Amino acid sequence: MALTGLQIQKLLPKTNCKECGVNTCLAFAMKLAARKAAIADCPYASEEAIRVLAKAYEPPVRGVRLGPDGALRLGEETVLYRHEKTFVNQTLLAVNVDDDAPAAEIDATLAAVKEYRIERVGETIAIDMVAVTHSGGSVEAFVETAGKAWRATGKALVLRSADPGALRRAAEAVKGSRSVLASATPETADELVGAARDNGHVLALTAPDLDRLASAAGSIRDGGFTDLVLQFETHSPAERFQANTIVRRAAIKTSCKPLGFPFLRFIDSSDLVAGTLEAITEITKFGGICVLPGFDAAQIAALITLRLNVFTDPQKPIQVEPRIYPIGEPDADSPVFLTTNFSLTYFIVGGEIENSGLNAWLVVPECEGMSVLTAWAAGKLTGATVAKFCKEAGLEDKVNHRRIIIPGYVAQISGDLEESLPGWSVLVGPQEASDLESFIKARLR
Repeated sequence: MALTGLQIQKLLPKTNCKECGVNTCLAFAMKLAARKAAIADCPYASEEAIRVLAKAYEPPVRGVRLGPDGALRLGEETVLYRHEKTFVNQTLLAVNVDDDAPAAEIDATLAAVKEYRIERVGETIAIDMVAVTHSGGSVEAFVETAGKAWRATGKALVLRSADPGALRRAAEAVKGSRSVLASATPETADELVGAARDNGHVLALTAPDLDRLASAAGSIRDGGFTDLVLQFETHSPAERFQANTIVRRAAIKTSCKPLGFPFLRFIDSSDLVAGTLEAITEITKFGGICVLPGFDAAQIAALITLRLNVFTDPQKPIQVEPRIYPIGEPDADSPVFLTTNFSLTYFIVGGEIENSGLNAWLVVPECEGMSVLTAWAAGKLTGATVAKFCKEAGLEDKVNHRRIIIPGYVAQISGDLEESLPGWSVLVGPQEASDLESFIKARLR
């Protein structure tokens, strides 16, 4: 049950130390009651306050950790739409292997998963998990494939079998990986809860309909086991969309605890386009773990890019470190360009310069992660601020010439910049980064 601000204040130290960022403990208590702060923000909170408030303000979608080090996180969501606050933990992507596939095919898929890396806005991203499906009749083959996947990749697994005995043996074979056992039914839940608990795994729970799923999840939760994910038995993308929305709304809007767990989804379509659309729906509509039917680098790259867009905090721009970046292998005679430290702007501008074959220096001052026009409008990108940054970063020591190229959208700062950087001349570049290559060919070569 939620506590009022006055009830929360009684649990706080009442020192009014301001170290939490507000002036009084009462004001901080009001922020806690409105879920706009966390008890961890109070450096002097007692153990009792932390315990009581953690229970009272447990996220409506329970957090679950996966992987040998617990680094993969699911759940902990508090809103239905990211603009209300932000989404917390992104949908995990897994690639499936069938235990009855040829050994060479399994080995190739596991190697591809282990080696796959993609860079987006300065972040290197890998595939999160591997799924092993018990497709053949042999329990030994399933257990052997699970062990091979764990040893080959070191990643958490999703172990999928309709045989509780096979799941139990596979769970023992990959103990320490903190994987997912998929899936328990209301009839097999007791046996598989024991297997998950004894081997440190998470249990996926499924049922023919949401009522029975909620009932089974509630019973398991009341029994003290909460490392659960929910798997819906749906038969079309529309039905899946509806189920995801209904369950997430029930958890967040009505605090339905039995349904307050992350979701697991297997994409079984052999059609690449249809499968990709299903995965897109899962990422955009609250998916927890999305298992792809196989390894396709192009599909995975597209899904990772979408996931970055969905799970980026809309209230916190992605930024790169303010400094002078080398593009290619610049020397003292290489030209100097200016942009802001908004990641997307930086990578687009840097990419266009690199694609032109030019070696250059890219000056990236602190603009609080704003784009060029936004930074200029907010007074973060002015002649004075750019000049100050260039001096502090030692630009004059890097180049022999005294010329800097600025974005065309902020041509108006050129005079101020020349006054603030005596001896330098300013060249106004194109407004759009896509025009940089033609600008470079026309003006710099």
